[in-house]
Amino acid sequence: MKLLHPAWGRDGQPVAAWTSAGYLKAATGPLSAVFHSLSDAAWLGRFDVVVALVLVVIGASLLLGLFTQTGCVGALAMLAIFYVSAIPLGLPDARTEGSYLLVNKNLIELASVAVLFVFRTGCIAGLDRWSARPRLNANVVKEATV
Repeated sequence: MKLLHPAWGRDGQPVAAWTSAGYLKAATGPLSAVFHSLSDAAWLGRFDVVVALVLVVIGASLLLGLFTQTGCVGALAMLAIFYVSAIPLGLPDARTEGSYLLVNKNLIELASVAVLFVFRTGCIAGLDRWSARPRLNANVVKEATV
């Protein structure tokens, strides 16, 4: 939905364009200075669009099982950045979903994507299965002839 603009409020008036500036300014992790400086960048609007597009491409990759390993690497990188931007320390915060101690949804999703990466799930139940089959068959034939 972040890519679809304009958005409309309950009163029928256009809602201001979404921006990640608030999220970046609220960063508390070890790289908070970097995130804070990004929030004031003149090109933040283009950055927001690129991040949203990257998330859509990664999500489509993982849902379809197409280029799964690449999608997993992208997802691991994005989730690590999101986790490091605000490491949960168990303190109540109005900007978060709850008060977690070190483990939040980003870390759980990161672990889940790591499982997808290790077990190469795209080759098991995804579109990657069709591209992996000829290589697997070629290896079986080569071993049988040796």
